[in-house]
Amino acid sequence: MLTKKRYSVKDMALWTRGETLIYLLYAGIITVLYHVFEFTFLNVPWTPVALIGTAVAFLVGFQNNSAYGRIWEARKIWGAIVNTSRTWGMKVQDMVASRNQDTTLSDSKIKAEQKILVYRHIAWMTALRYAMRTRKTWETQHKAITNREWRNRIHIPEEVSTLEDNLRLYLSDEEREYVMSKSNKQTALLYLQSAHIRKLKEQGLVWEFAFLELENVLEELFTHQGKSERIKNFPYPRQYASISLYLTRVFAILLPFGLIPEFAEIGNSMAGSFFLVGKYFIWTAVPFCATVSWAFHTMERLARAGENPFEGNPNDVPISTISRGIEIDLRQMLDEDPKDIPSQFPEEKNVQM
Repeated sequence: MLTKKRYSVKDMALWTRGETLIYLLYAGIITVLYHVFEFTFLNVPWTPVALIGTAVAFLVGFQNNSAYGRIWEARKIWGAIVNTSRTWGMKVQDMVASRNQDTTLSDSKIKAEQKILVYRHIAWMTALRYAMRTRKTWETQHKAITNREWRNRIHIPEEVSTLEDNLRLYLSDEEREYVMSKSNKQTALLYLQSAHIRKLKEQGLVWEFAFLELENVLEELFTHQGKSERIKNFPYPRQYASISLYLTRVFAILLPFGLIPEFAEIGNSMAGSFFLVGKYFIWTAVPFCATVSWAFHTMERLARAGENPFEGNPNDVPISTISRGIEIDLRQMLDEDPKDIPSQFPEEKNVQM
C-alpha cells in the first residue's frame, strides 16, 4: 500500500477542493436568500444545530480512532512479517546443512536447497501482498475523483504486473502452476515450505530440533498472514460509517440556517458604531460556514480513507516497499551478485508503494 511521507496545505486543499467549493457556494446561496431576498424564515435555532454537531463530533472521533487502529495494527503485522522473514532466512542458512555422514552433499547442493527455501518465502510475501491489494466490494475510496487523480500519478506495483509473472522469478514451473491453481496462494506456498523441510529432514539435511524450529517459524508466518487477511476481509462496520457520513451531511446542510442569522444579528449590533462593517458583516458567514463544514467533512473523509489500509491509497501501509525491502535483505544474505538483486520500488510524488 502506499504511504505519503507528508501532507502539505496544498495537498489537503487539492484533496478536498470539490467539497470546499460546494460548501462555499451553498453558504453563499443561503446568505443571498436570507439577506438580499429577505427570506428570514430560513432560520433554525442554533441549539439543535449545535447538538447535531456534538453528535457528529463524537461519531467521527470514534470512526477516526477505529480507522487509525486498523492502520496501526496492519503496520504492526507487516513489521512482524519483516522480523519473522529475517529469522527464516537466518535459520534456513544455519540449520539446513549436511549433518548425516551417509548423506554428505556439496556446499553448492546445500546452498541450492537454501536458495529454494528463501526464494519460496519471497514468493509467499509476493502472493500475500497481491492478495491484500485485491479489490473488495466495500473498498470504494479509489472511486473518489481526487483519489483517482492520485492513482493516475503513481504506479502501484500490483497493478503494473501480474502475480503469475512475479512468481516466475522465484518458483519452478511445476510449483508455480500448483500455486496458481489454488484460491489462497500464500497458504499453498507455506504448505510447500513445510513439505520441503520435512523432505530435507528425511534426507538428513535438517536435524529433528532444526525441523521443529523451522516449523515454528512457518507457524508464525501463518499467524501473521491470518491477521493481515482478517483486516482485509472484514470491513469497518457499515452502520457506524454510514451514520457518520449521513449526520455529517445533515450538519453541513443545517449549519448555514443556524449560523447566518447569528452573523446577521452581530452585524446589526455593530452597525451603530461601525456602519460599513456591520452592514456587510453577514457575508463573513459564508467562509465561516464553509470552514466549519469543511472541517467536519474532512475528518469524516479521513476516517473513510483509513478504514481499509490495504486498498492502495496514498496513506495506506506500504506493503510493496516492505516486501521488496525484505527480499533485498534475504538475497544479500545469500551473497548474491548485487546486480541480480532488484532495487527498491521508487517513491513517486513522495509516496511509498
